[in-house]
Amino acid sequence: MSATATSYQVFIGGEFADSETGETMDVIAPATGEVIASVPRCSAEDVDRAVAAAREAWPAWSEKTPKDRSELLHRMADVMDEHAEELAQLESLNVGKPLMASRDEMPFSADNIRFFAGAARVLEGKSAGEYIEGYTSLIRREPLGIVAGICPWNYPLMMAVWKLGPALAAGNVQILKPSEQTPLSLLRYVQLLAEKDVIPAGVLQVVTGDGIPVGQRLVEHPDVRLVSLTGDVSTGKTIARVAADTVKRVHLELGGKAPMVVFDDADPEAVAAGIRLAGYWNSGQDCTAGSRVIAGPKIYDALLEALVPQVESLKVGDPMESDEIEMGSVISSSQQERILGFLERAKGATVLTGGEANGSKGYFVQPTVVTDVEQTDEIVQDEVFGPVVTVQRFADDAQAIEWANGVRYGLAASVWTRDVGRAMEAVRRLQFGTVWVNDHLLPITSEMPHGGYKSSGYGKDMSMYSLEEYTQIKHAAFKL
Repeated sequence: MSATATSYQVFIGGEFADSETGETMDVIAPATGEVIASVPRCSAEDVDRAVAAAREAWPAWSEKTPKDRSELLHRMADVMDEHAEELAQLESLNVGKPLMASRDEMPFSADNIRFFAGAARVLEGKSAGEYIEGYTSLIRREPLGIVAGICPWNYPLMMAVWKLGPALAAGNVQILKPSEQTPLSLLRYVQLLAEKDVIPAGVLQVVTGDGIPVGQRLVEHPDVRLVSLTGDVSTGKTIARVAADTVKRVHLELGGKAPMVVFDDADPEAVAAGIRLAGYWNSGQDCTAGSRVIAGPKIYDALLEALVPQVESLKVGDPMESDEIEMGSVISSSQQERILGFLERAKGATVLTGGEANGSKGYFVQPTVVTDVEQTDEIVQDEVFGPVVTVQRFADDAQAIEWANGVRYGLAASVWTRDVGRAMEAVRRLQFGTVWVNDHLLPITSEMPHGGYKSSGYGKDMSMYSLEEYTQIKHAAFKL
């Protein structure tokens, strides 16, 4: 560990603590490969400690009014706003993402918390009434109890907020597990909340460590009533199987392979600028990244002519060296190898730009554009999760939609056209949880749901739909 590395602790029962065993794990800055921190390597026993603390906090917290919960969430948002730059700097360092990206995430995350602060006070249901003669029925929406959130490494603090916001707003107590690779911004945020005495003991807790045993124990524990995962398909399948033994709810956001369907009447310059953002934001490590461009026969050549210079103009480097960096590293050496492996195996494909590692230190991949790929190719079908965009030429509208839908994922998609009727028809036929028209990635807001179809999972983040998933419904019937 470097001399400047920082040691962190987990947050259990309102106190910071080491793991039961005292073991720690290193956290690496992916842009340099240097160790920047250590965090506890927790065990199943540490999870049990957190569950016991949550169980103790639950009776008092469950009696809090919507107003009480709302006020707490507003204080949490205030803390994030007050320390936004510090949190952004830490997230940029830990994830390897540009500061311009991590700085954007902080106000958006604070807004998300404030949305749920408001939503806590307006949760609605069926009106009370006499649905059976002689009886008055009413509906109660009640919290589940103890819920768990397993967070990804690409947006470690924002994804944690997407889980804690609806969980606390609905009246649950929560245990969060950040990715073992990127725990720092969440741990620092919880430190700030504790310093300001915002969170009652046991209401929000953070445990760190590997998926096995920490994540596994959260899923296995009979007192945890919901597990929300943002991760890959294989992990989601495992969690769903294990959760079945205790019949707990599972919320899964399992990635995507987002198409950008570009019809011939679109503006190639505007589309190229859109791809520059959508395909390479956070080094393409985004489940909604525009990783598959499906272009019409007449616009295809013009689009490539505009796209390659756009991609080659991206400023790539260590985010800590300049605020002007637009694309940083990928998260790890294994992820770098994985991305380059997709390119090596793409036999017959043409790499128009990029395609290699970038620099001698850190885990970089050049922003890459690939053409001459088949719909059945691995690089088209599977989630690369890196700065790699494939471009296909479709023959007609029917083939465009068929190719767009022709993957196992269904999280997000976009349509580019000036024809409103064509756009509406494409939106209707695309099998994705979000479809944008003439934009990609940016149109995301706290009021609208985020979640997928097919192997992208089930359940929604953000919006009132998310809040409802953290509640259970009770019918009460009165004979008066």
